Amino acid sequence: MKPSRALLACLVSSFLASALPPAPALADETCNSPYMANLIKGQEDFLHVWTLGVPGMGDGNDKLVTVDVNPKSKKYGKVIDVLPVPGRGEAHHMGFTDDRRHLWAGRLDDSKIFVFDVGTDPARPKLVKTISDLVGKSGYVGPHTFYPIPGRMLVGTLSNARDHGGATGLVVYNNKGEYVASYPIPTAMPGAKADGYGYDVAINPGKNAMLTSSFTGHKNYMADLGKLIADPAAMKQFGNTMVLWDFKAMRPTKVFDTPGAPLEIRWSLNEGDNWAITATALTSRLWLIRQDKAGQWQARDVAPIGDPAKTPLPVDISIAADGKSLWVNTFMDGKTRLFDLRDPAAPKQVYEKVTGKQVNMISQSWDGKRVYVTSSLLANWDKKGADNEQFLKLFSWDGKELREQWKIDFTKEALGRAHHMKFTARPAGSAPVDSTTIADRSGPPR
Repeated sequence: MKPSRALLACLVSSFLASALPPAPALADETCNSPYMANLIKGQEDFLHVWTLGVPGMGDGNDKLVTVDVNPKSKKYGKVIDVLPVPGRGEAHHMGFTDDRRHLWAGRLDDSKIFVFDVGTDPARPKLVKTISDLVGKSGYVGPHTFYPIPGRMLVGTLSNARDHGGATGLVVYNNKGEYVASYPIPTAMPGAKADGYGYDVAINPGKNAMLTSSFTGHKNYMADLGKLIADPAAMKQFGNTMVLWDFKAMRPTKVFDTPGAPLEIRWSLNEGDNWAITATALTSRLWLIRQDKAGQWQARDVAPIGDPAKTPLPVDISIAADGKSLWVNTFMDGKTRLFDLRDPAAPKQVYEKVTGKQVNMISQSWDGKRVYVTSSLLANWDKKGADNEQFLKLFSWDGKELREQWKIDFTKEALGRAHHMKFTARPAGSAPVDSTTIADRSGPPR
């Protein structure tokens, strides 16, 4: 006899209530879950890039690309491993399991999830499992955010199998890749404009607070961007809300009106802070979610990003470990901006630089001295012609200037479209990679 969905939800809720630690731990990438172990406390050794395949480019498959990023290595700034997965399915985001030994990577089109072993040999990841039951088990489409909780992976999705619109939910798997439960994002809440849309997930354990944000459904994110913008009806199908959840109970408690597709969510990691920040893609604003003096959570529009009238399209953000600054990448103008967050209710832009003709993801090291940038947003949203740059870049940051250290041209290397990034480190006592060829498992070494 199979347990009911309600029973599964009860079981996972009971597990979360009893197993979660009372306060977050430090993490090396400031967007990571506070429940991760085996943290990198110094220099990262490898950067893994989840890469979209391009028809006619190399093998054309989506792939996990590994780059050596330790300055002491002979292969510093070079691709050392290429691991393709079958086909193309809009490779997008990744996330570690709580023990950091496995990396889950999702595809937004076919909803497959690939599980890589990065703990045994992070220089040469291994594909150990493909999860193909997300749609069948949950009814949701487009696995986007992979957020580890103890013994589980919390997956935020973007769409649904019924109409491929924006109404969606959260899905829980165990670390073996077995489905546990799913939770719909509310489409109705008393006194709120709930829309049921989803995107990112972020948790503050000390406050038992989980936030989800919102984007758009499969019909929109798989459409050509030019045609999408020209379709007034389609442009109305973007999320305008964030949801606050009682995390231990996995129960939504409040919906915030945050117009314009709020994307990445970043909690301040500074001890004692009680706020998170996000950026709205279509309205180009920073929004602050914070408790007021009465302890009630509120959302406020606190600053513009560039000139909102020109729709710079903020995409990824990266908060400093001390919560005092925030990097923001804007796709349309190719700029990386820095905001002073010392007063989170009044962020101030203090720096900007054009870092590419199009830029998307941004990841900074825990000490803030290294900033990595990739270029691809979505296969059908990336720019055309000469503006369709596909790269990974490393910049140093000395507090005054971003200085490019190296660049890998993913088009020239026939790798595809560079999207999400994650750091790993060598196991203690292991030697740097000194091979003279790239380990490319789609064919002979290049």
